[in-house]
Amino acid sequence: MSATVTNIFDQQLDRNHANYATLTPVSFLERSAAVYPDRTAVIHGNVRRSWLETWSRCKRLASALQRLGVSAGDTVSIIAPNIPEHYEAHFAVPMSGAVLNSINTRLDPEAVAFIMEHAETRVLLVDREFSTVVARALRLMSRHPIVIDIDDPQFEGGKLIGQMTYDALLEKGDEQFQYQPPEDEWKAISLNYTSGTTGNPKGVVYHHRGAYLNALSNIVSWGMTDKPVYLWTLPMFHCNGWCFPWAVAAVSGTNVCLRQVRVEPIYELIRRERVDHFCGAPIVLNMLNGAPDELKAGIEQNVRVMTAGAAPPASVIEGMESLGFSVTHVYGLTETYGPSVVCAWKNEWDELSLTERARLKSRQGVKAPMLEGLVVADPVTLEPVPADGKTIGEIMMRGNLVMRGYLKNPTATEESFDGGWFHSGDLAVCHPDGYVEIKDRSKDVIISGGENISSIEVEDILYRHPMVSEAAVVARPDEKWGETPCAFITAKGEVTEEEIIAFCRENMAHFKVPKTIIFGDLPKTSTGKIQKFMLRNRTREL
Repeated sequence: MSATVTNIFDQQLDRNHANYATLTPVSFLERSAAVYPDRTAVIHGNVRRSWLETWSRCKRLASALQRLGVSAGDTVSIIAPNIPEHYEAHFAVPMSGAVLNSINTRLDPEAVAFIMEHAETRVLLVDREFSTVVARALRLMSRHPIVIDIDDPQFEGGKLIGQMTYDALLEKGDEQFQYQPPEDEWKAISLNYTSGTTGNPKGVVYHHRGAYLNALSNIVSWGMTDKPVYLWTLPMFHCNGWCFPWAVAAVSGTNVCLRQVRVEPIYELIRRERVDHFCGAPIVLNMLNGAPDELKAGIEQNVRVMTAGAAPPASVIEGMESLGFSVTHVYGLTETYGPSVVCAWKNEWDELSLTERARLKSRQGVKAPMLEGLVVADPVTLEPVPADGKTIGEIMMRGNLVMRGYLKNPTATEESFDGGWFHSGDLAVCHPDGYVEIKDRSKDVIISGGENISSIEVEDILYRHPMVSEAAVVARPDEKWGETPCAFITAKGEVTEEEIIAFCRENMAHFKVPKTIIFGDLPKTSTGKIQKFMLRNRTREL
């Protein structure tokens, strides 16, 4: 006769309102408003708002959205630069029960229309700078959202194309709005679209739990102390600003807004507002490195920089650190809420030379504090590769920092989660100390005469040349070798193809040396990533 065995810890110790709450990053804003009501939360030109004011505005916006007919599970899209309204949307939209869809501001009307149709956008908030693109996108759509204009006084131009302005919408909201957290932290909080360089973009769904945990993961991995001053150089539309709208609220910091990523206002704001944290792609760091010395003068505080995107050349990191900025290198994808891997620093590395420290920092690193699993493995067998720094495998992740999946695309979702891991598509090695280092995207490996050539490795050498400002290496079709490396270079001054090739031959195996050098500006995404697919297309025309 068998008896049912019950764990003693499962007896009358149930989950209830006293001992359990769903995780949502909205709680960070609520706490900052309660604990530090008068502390400055947002700076935008002459606008300075406290945490209490920001909380109040978010409650009014959430209430007003509901009065417009927005309900749980609806999509509210926004097209705007890094301004206070965009920041507020990161809290107010989920407070209303809706899902925030922050759209890339550099997309064409066709892409914007596709995203809003696919997301079934109910309400669109649009800054007047992008009214022309949006108006054309709306003409392509069969069903139109309710359009709300953001009329930022810092921008002159554009048109108001909506039913009302953002400020008028706020006036319709209730400051006494009672926010109710979601019953399930697995509910969607935001929707972000991939770049879609090889077809229509895929909609990546984030949940409240993941957004909450990645915000905290950013704080821990970056060592963000109380009251940081964060400059918005990273687009809020990019993986929800790597979850930093929520992270800054969690530490009751100050958000310094920035409409355009230009050298002059960045250095001016760092000095004037005593900014001590900002994020950016390597191209942004390279731009700051190359700024005139007079712009860099007068910065006395320690400034921490977080960078990700294309693997940053060690020379770019070295340049920033020579300015006195402390660089943290992170890695992630849209599908992992932005940063999920960090090049965690070890004290024993402090004694190394600047060049050697920069080389170590250029590695992607180890799993972030809130990521459960990170492995470099064979993409077919899922067997981890040896930690020898040589054997190449695919980076895979698992845990709370991985998306729910792709919206309306179960096939792609299933493929990306094959074997219980998220497949990144990035090829890397694992070093003996456990740190991973990307060698290439699977689609960017150059196979020349049967030999695999890492485009990132070649680019790293090119960046060491004193006359190279930017570099990207792609495969060029070749009748004899199948493919050969082709380097696209933005030069700082006069330099010839022969000089570049000679430099490469001195610093790398000869089969890796680019056979073709093309000078000029490089096409980039809005987040600073070089669009290699466009460069590959150009090689077919050579």
